[in-house]
Amino acid sequence: MRIVKKLDIFILRQFTLLFAGTFFICLFIFMMQFLWRYVDDLIGKGLSMAVLGKFFFYASMTLVPISLPLALLLASLISFGNMGERLELLAMKAAGIPLIRILRPVFVFSLLISAGSFYFQNVVAPESSKQLSALLYSMRQKSPEMEIPEGQFYNEIPGYNLFVEHKDVESGMLYGVMIYSQGTNFDDTQIVLADSGKIQSTADHMHLQLTLYDGERFRNMQNTGGALDKATIPYMRETFKKEVDLIPFDNNFNVMDANLFNQNAQTKNLEKLNQGVDSITALLDTLGQQQYESYSRSFLRQTRLEDRKDSAELVAKVKEQPLDFDTLFANLSDNDRAHVARIALDQAQSGRQQTEYLRDDSYRTNRLLRTHKVERHKKFTLSLACILFFFIGAPLGAIIRKGGLGLPVVVSVIIFIFYYMVNVTGERFARSGEWDVTFGVWLSTMVLTPIGIWLTYKSNQDSAVFNIEGYQNFFRRLLGLRIHRHITRKEVIMNDPDYEGLRPLMQQYIADCAAYNQHHKLRRIPSYWRTFFHYEEDVEVIKLSERLEEFVLELSNSRDFRIIGTLDQMPILVPDAHTRPFRHPRLNTLVGILFPVGLVLWFRIWRYRLRLWHDLEQLQKQFRYIIQRIDKQKIENS
Repeated sequence: MRIVKKLDIFILRQFTLLFAGTFFICLFIFMMQFLWRYVDDLIGKGLSMAVLGKFFFYASMTLVPISLPLALLLASLISFGNMGERLELLAMKAAGIPLIRILRPVFVFSLLISAGSFYFQNVVAPESSKQLSALLYSMRQKSPEMEIPEGQFYNEIPGYNLFVEHKDVESGMLYGVMIYSQGTNFDDTQIVLADSGKIQSTADHMHLQLTLYDGERFRNMQNTGGALDKATIPYMRETFKKEVDLIPFDNNFNVMDANLFNQNAQTKNLEKLNQGVDSITALLDTLGQQQYESYSRSFLRQTRLEDRKDSAELVAKVKEQPLDFDTLFANLSDNDRAHVARIALDQAQSGRQQTEYLRDDSYRTNRLLRTHKVERHKKFTLSLACILFFFIGAPLGAIIRKGGLGLPVVVSVIIFIFYYMVNVTGERFARSGEWDVTFGVWLSTMVLTPIGIWLTYKSNQDSAVFNIEGYQNFFRRLLGLRIHRHITRKEVIMNDPDYEGLRPLMQQYIADCAAYNQHHKLRRIPSYWRTFFHYEEDVEVIKLSERLEEFVLELSNSRDFRIIGTLDQMPILVPDAHTRPFRHPRLNTLVGILFPVGLVLWFRIWRYRLRLWHDLEQLQKQFRYIIQRIDKQKIENS
């Protein structure tokens, strides 16, 4: 017995070709987004094609796991939409093949893609991320004059801190320059202020040429020798119109060692992430124990008490009879009180600084632990997303039954943006510690799973979930919008209407409409009690609506285009819209008790009563016109 049927080959042939195309399209889109983030690190650096090739290669390797789910979603939507549009799905179902059986070959293919995605994230992506980080860092170090920001200090040039108020990108000129440089020690410092300047690499790429205009140089003289009086001349001031300095700086492109990024969570596989989580957890426990012992020594003074022979008796005595520190402090002399206050203040400040340091250290360590946990969970969630997107895209394509690159692309982009927003939000809160890591990372999976199950169930039941006309009718009823007729003149008419028989019936219908309006007084405000608590079915309007549809059906065979136009303008009567808001009696009673809600629906009922009055008046005029047309045709035929 053949495991792979011809049906499976037929479905896989259509799906795999689309998947290959959509995968490269998605990868290209993510590459453009990634390139836009780091375009400033590439432009103007004089990078070779080999370096750029490595950059794009490693970047594409890191983007493969996020491209696979979107490619599966888009390919499944298009392929099953094409089969639905070409009635191939209908033919398979008519042959007795259920939808689950049709989805099986693509589901097996999605399982293989999911396994490949996990392997890629665990083996290929960590190494690619490590190499990419090394390349990006090396690119930022090349041509640092391109990296100098405006309005903040730049310290990537060894021994120099550079501040620039404004930078002209086209000419490379720097305005409002302030340079802080440090020599061999802290005392050997210089500060240079210049109106403008320019920094560029020399021809051998081993120095930076710094050209400054209209500035001043301040140099510390405390560490200089000579006959100068250091007490009267603490620093040297020098004014210049133009000055050129050469700063040693190797500006050649040298890729740094990628192993320096081994501690990043993004560069670790699952085994190393587990080891990292264990080691960081042990470090946190050690820090916590050290913090506890530090506070114990600082505030409880255990070390001093342990050195005394009578420490146990002293501790017991202090516990039985606490010391009155206010009285002891008041009995001290002024100098002793000031000394004690200084000691207490120093201890409080020292304790606060120690607490702030431990807090920051604990926050950084906890964030590093959460980052490792997030990366560990992401290897499973991104792999599982491939299967989830298949169970969303394939049933959705079978329901929509539209192929091509139109509607499927729009739907898939909307679904993926929703998934991406939920996923990014969950990861952000998980890294910050506001949410539990497991909940934050798996939130997108928990949201997509019921959607995929529901769509698969609906498509297997051939449910018209995306029937636009059904949703239009629902909102028309909800908002009270009219439903218009669409009656056109027939090309072929077998039997003409019986005008002689319809004429007295239409006259009677006109009289019944007038009598109903006169008797029920629809323009008056309705009774709140009868609307919500004492419903009575309006049989007369039901009969008027049924008779109206009979007239329209009979007169639609007319050859007179004016009669057809009048029928097309006739309103459609809603028999119970003017009597009650809902068909269920208990629901009407509930909204009637909830007075604010009932008041809104009460005015809505009054609106429907006014509409019914207007419709009946309009029907009388339209039937009178049709009777006139019948009489005119009778005269012309005679």
